[in-house]
Amino acid sequence: MQLSNFKEELRNVKAFVFDVDGVLSHTVMPLHPTGEPMRTVNIKDGYALQLAVRKGYPVGVITGGKTEAVRKRLGNLGVTDLYMGVSYKKDAFLQFLEKHALDPAHVLYMGDDLPDYEIMEMVGFPTAPADAVTEIKQVARYISYLDGGMGCVRDVIEQVLRLHNKWMDGDAFHW
Repeated sequence: MQLSNFKEELRNVKAFVFDVDGVLSHTVMPLHPTGEPMRTVNIKDGYALQLAVRKGYPVGVITGGKTEAVRKRLGNLGVTDLYMGVSYKKDAFLQFLEKHALDPAHVLYMGDDLPDYEIMEMVGFPTAPADAVTEIKQVARYISYLDGGMGCVRDVIEQVLRLHNKWMDGDAFHW
């Protein structure tokens, strides 16, 4: 679902929050010997995340997972608001809002499954990857044309940064 005024409303985005499994990673993979799912990530999502951080946007990640690989990957991209092992995402989201003195109306959140539902109802810009579950797609203001772990995060960050004239400037050409 793409509403005609969605692009104009994206101008109000001041922060980004993402889920991991099904959004930042593609997890239809075999399990690692430790019992953790083997995740694949999209390098273009990573580029967009680190650029948003360098441009001064608060970027949060809220996940039920708690693997060191995810912590290391996001840390290398400059994401410091990482909430891992979260069983109820709304509480972590409220902490993120308080820490950055944000109005939820100015937050873009991308989720793919039922644990993301409450936050998506709270934010001004609920978004979803193409392969999100039906209930999440129903509350999303924008559904990316890309699946989770396949560039959907880059899709939404790039749209916002382009609207803010922060995409193709001098900072864009390096990590």
